[in-house]
Amino acid sequence: MQTDHKEQQLPQVQAFLQQLQDQICQALQQADGGATFIEDAWQRPEGGGGRSRVLTGGAVFEQAGVNYSHVYGAQMPASATAHRPELAGRSFHACGVSLVIHPLNPFIPTTHANVRFFIAEKAGEEPVWWFGGGFDLTPFYPFEEDVVHWHQVAKAACDPFGEQYYPDYKKWCDEYFYLKHRAETRGVGGLFFDDLNEPGFEQSFALMRSIGEAFLPAYLPLVEKRKETPYGERERQFQLYRRGRYVEFNLVYDRGTLFGLQSGGRTESILMSMPPLVCWQYGYQPEPGSPEFLLYDRYLKPQDWLGLNN
Repeated sequence: MQTDHKEQQLPQVQAFLQQLQDQICQALQQADGGATFIEDAWQRPEGGGGRSRVLTGGAVFEQAGVNYSHVYGAQMPASATAHRPELAGRSFHACGVSLVIHPLNPFIPTTHANVRFFIAEKAGEEPVWWFGGGFDLTPFYPFEEDVVHWHQVAKAACDPFGEQYYPDYKKWCDEYFYLKHRAETRGVGGLFFDDLNEPGFEQSFALMRSIGEAFLPAYLPLVEKRKETPYGERERQFQLYRRGRYVEFNLVYDRGTLFGLQSGGRTESILMSMPPLVCWQYGYQPEPGSPEFLLYDRYLKPQDWLGLNN
């Protein structure tokens, strides 16, 4: 790795991420047809800044946040070195796009996506860099054809780079987006990866781009298919209850949330992932045989959605 990486590689990644943010916001705004994104440009006193874009009160999306950030500093936050202690004490640059979408209609799944790039440096040593990211789907009233489509697009994004990436990243996603205290997955998975650098910069960057660009074709067809589905107060209340799982995961386990808070990031941008309305209910149990029961019984457990191992 050349030591001029920041001058050559970081700008390439930043340009892609800013373009990806633009593309996703434009597509979501068009799909919503009502509200528009509001942008907050912000600066981080310790170094860096970003563009936070949030759409609220839309015809389709109750809230959608699509953030771009580039932050840097003299010391890697604890959340970034917890599984790589050898990086403690290094300076860092981190840039990424992160999004969370909370639709209004309970039949449209909630979703999250993120792609990011890190560089960690120490005087007299080679810089360490890596890519990470992925996307995952959290339905409340799932349709198997939607879940299969989601995973088909995920697999197609990975396949040009090697047949091992989809099964490896799918498994990583199932294991990462798992609420241990609930003994259930957050949703039906997708892709999750981190520490990607072994194929070299160009191939790693290309794989990250492929996954980032796959988000819209994975998600928008589900929005179009389900946005007119009728629903009532029962479905709305179950949606609000299940959104509580999203809050629990993001505040207890999510690395991105922890990194943002520990690195002195912009709190409003970090917590834009939270749903605008949510509820908890003590001791809730879905009625056996109900559509709500089906979510627990069939979908909130890792499985081979594409039948690859049959």
